[in-house]
Amino acid sequence: GHLVESGGGSAQAGGSLRLSCVVSGFTISTYCMGWFRQAPGKDDEGVTVVGSDGRVKYADSVKGRFTISKDNARNTLYLEMNNLKAEDSGRYYCVADPWAGACLLLHRGNFGLWGKGTQVTVSS
Repeated sequence: GHLVESGGGSAQAGGSLRLSCVVSGFTISTYCMGWFRQAPGKDDEGVTVVGSDGRVKYADSVKGRFTISKDNARNTLYLEMNNLKAEDSGRYYCVADPWAGACLLLHRGNFGLWGKGTQVTVSS
């Protein structure tokens, strides 16, 4: 499988960005899909996941501000980020795994497929 992220960039605090992840090699509708991020000098953090059943899970730090969605026809995953904060800065990775249980926890070890990431910088 191949995951390619785009949509990162710079934004002011309070602003918005939309990330996309175009997938090839497998059908996202049957996978657990999600987004992780890593800030400089910090461990990566699970941001959100969406299961093949449509159930979603968010990190507490982004609840109410970020929305994960997918377009099965385009085989593309999205992350809508609103009311951005400086602490949202980091490299954002699209992740996937065929195991449905991967979506039970925001744990990096659950995901076998990772994109190369897209950089998000939020200035306050």
